Amino acid sequence: MQMNAVSSSAGSVGKIYFGTAGWSYQDWEGIVYPEQLKRTQHPVEYLAQYFDLVEINTSFYGHIKPEIGKLWCRKAAAVNPGFLFTAKLNRAFTHSPAAVVESTSAATIKPNSEDEKLAKEGLDSMAAEGRLGALLLQFPFSFKNTNANRDYLEALLLRFKEYPLAVEVRHTSWNNEGILRYFGQKAVSFVNIDQPLLGKSLSGTEHVTAPLAYVRLHGRNYDQWFEADRAQDRYNYLYTASELGPWKDKIAKLANQAAVTFVVANNHFEGKAAVNAIQLKHMITGHPVKAPGILVRHYPAELEPITETAPPGLVS
Repeated sequence: MQMNAVSSSAGSVGKIYFGTAGWSYQDWEGIVYPEQLKRTQHPVEYLAQYFDLVEINTSFYGHIKPEIGKLWCRKAAAVNPGFLFTAKLNRAFTHSPAAVVESTSAATIKPNSEDEKLAKEGLDSMAAEGRLGALLLQFPFSFKNTNANRDYLEALLLRFKEYPLAVEVRHTSWNNEGILRYFGQKAVSFVNIDQPLLGKSLSGTEHVTAPLAYVRLHGRNYDQWFEADRAQDRYNYLYTASELGPWKDKIAKLANQAAVTFVVANNHFEGKAAVNAIQLKHMITGHPVKAPGILVRHYPAELEPITETAPPGLVS
């Protein structure tokens, strides 16, 4: 497959893909997307003009329908031959059904008999198109490093071993040499995250345990992280350039060790993830980068100095 992602400025051969977590947000209309975009162009096709990666968020809530997975792949490939997706594994495998009121653990996660079949049908449709970069297993803060949870994780990795796997854990108990060795033996990516540092929250790591390195930026909305009034409040955060600077250095180090590095911004409210992903791409490459014109107009201070005009004929 052709890869259009950028090479590390540090001189490594590893490719770096920058993108956002999800794309289907009502609050993106008029900010990331022109109003009524869906009447003329699929949002995935639009985003693929500016990014080389999108993390599928809807697969966490409902399984990908194979015909839809194929559609996404073909729409993206039509404008960006090197485009890749990652997909969140459905929450049935990673969260308690009552996660809001009880801790997630091996004892409370309860996928049903159909979940694996349905999950794989959707993932396989995208893998067959050559567009599935990784399957993301995202666990909540309450999923701690215990014997039972390690056993559950090992069984889950085995169930989905046919895909490139990346595991996100948010509790600091997972950040130890034994776990990193285990992930390395399994060629499973340890996801390096930026999140509000509250209690035993995992701090920003720079681990490479597989040919794929993975970074996810959640924002630093401390007040709303665990007790948000609205779901989007957790992700209503715009990183400053100075806050992104240390991550630019981490990403460059990761790319020196990994064949491929995925950088995903999850602070999606009102397009802030798109802004920060573009900023990081500029920091790594040192060159002006493409951005949706409407987004530049909405965030001029952040984007005008670092972006180039969209090519003629592309919707912006």
